[in-house]
Amino acid sequence: MSEPLPSALGTAAALRRGELDARELAEQTLAAARGIGAEVGAFAHLLEERSRQQAEAAQAELVAARDAGRLEQLEDERPLLGLPLPIKDLTQIAGEPFEAGSAAMRGNIAGVTDGIAQLLQDAGTITIGKTTTPEFGMPCYTEPATSAPARTPWDLRRTAGGSSGGAAAAVAAGVVPLAHGSDGGGSVRIPAACCGIVGIKPTRGLVSPGPHGGEGMGLVTDGILARSVRDAALGLEQIARTRPGDFMPWPRSTTSYLAACEQEPPALRIGILTTGLAAEIDPHPAALRAVERATILLREMGHRVEEILAPFTPQQWRAFMPLWTVGAASIPLDEAQEQQLLTLTRWLREQGQQYSGVELAQALGGVQQIARSTGEQFAPFDVILTPSLSGPPAFPADLQLPDGAADFDAQCEFTPWTSSWNMLGRAALSVPLHREEIDGVELPFGIHLGATRPGDEALLLALAARLEDRDPWPLGRPTALAP
Repeated sequence: MSEPLPSALGTAAALRRGELDARELAEQTLAAARGIGAEVGAFAHLLEERSRQQAEAAQAELVAARDAGRLEQLEDERPLLGLPLPIKDLTQIAGEPFEAGSAAMRGNIAGVTDGIAQLLQDAGTITIGKTTTPEFGMPCYTEPATSAPARTPWDLRRTAGGSSGGAAAAVAAGVVPLAHGSDGGGSVRIPAACCGIVGIKPTRGLVSPGPHGGEGMGLVTDGILARSVRDAALGLEQIARTRPGDFMPWPRSTTSYLAACEQEPPALRIGILTTGLAAEIDPHPAALRAVERATILLREMGHRVEEILAPFTPQQWRAFMPLWTVGAASIPLDEAQEQQLLTLTRWLREQGQQYSGVELAQALGGVQQIARSTGEQFAPFDVILTPSLSGPPAFPADLQLPDGAADFDAQCEFTPWTSSWNMLGRAALSVPLHREEIDGVELPFGIHLGATRPGDEALLLALAARLEDRDPWPLGRPTALAP
């Protein structure tokens, strides 16, 4: 690893103190995005003009606040003022490209700014660009039709994961300390695990999709990718908002998520689950050693850790399928656009178009029943611990297959746990606790901490922060990209 990379917290504080100039930082970040960011396929679009305008305004505001002695107020109201933070290209920013990784959307310009992007801009961030995503965010790898594929900085032959692959690669490569992502089946946590960083998916309803988006089937939520737990908490602080008209609002914690990272959680009962939920798999030994490493630390911290049985089978998990495929089928595309789709997207849409309204309603009921029975089995526990992935970051050719059904099955085998927390609607995060050499290359192995109750982000962050404090992971640039 190279020298430690700066944190979001440290960078924001240095900007307020005048030790960094927002304009210079923006230029340095844009240069890194064009350089090392291009090596890892982090960006679908750089927004250089917007970023320079934002940085100019941020610097003026920082200077005015220092002159007026309002830095403390500024920290409360605009905590990320001047901090580079890109937006995933599944989220709209008015007047900027919005292609969603699809040739069918090539050249499309957004007409509105989605609420999540506006919140992050209101916090004072410099957008820098739109991060790479696979076509409509469907797969767990990032091989878009419109830009370069995203690769983990640990090994440029391997995927950065998906669908927030570009965001994770940008953070892990040191281009930015913090990035926005979204997660409908693991799309924040999978790339976090592939890239050796932290990724948090909040409770369903904690982060509003409004005012322009909807909850749909309740699987997708926006999240944050960061190099440290505290930075992830800082990012979550900015986006945890409900809006009028939300279908499933969940009120945020009265405790600051950042403050929660400094609290000692009570003695917890933690269940260990290494049996695949979405597929029958034999986890890689290194993935299991990541869980063993966490188990030792958690027991030393006074928590009760015990193995548990899977709450449902992979066959029962397939109740999830109609929700995913109908979601793909519902993307409004004309006939010409349909012809430009990649194999997986086309297959998902074909599957989804076969279901009737009654069958979709039955599938929703089936997923809710699985969630209910799983909740009952998880109820005695505070947190469920699994590997984040079944193995190391995958080679793209092992996931992106010429047959849509085989492609989907391979994805399930690679990510057999993450999607269950989207069905449950509970918070979950991936923590890069372990690293191991595979075929001569050191690679990250994440652990997945899943809440059993809604609204337990503060608990997960406190627990993850204690793990980070006891067994810190590398915060430098991975060797593959080290100067």
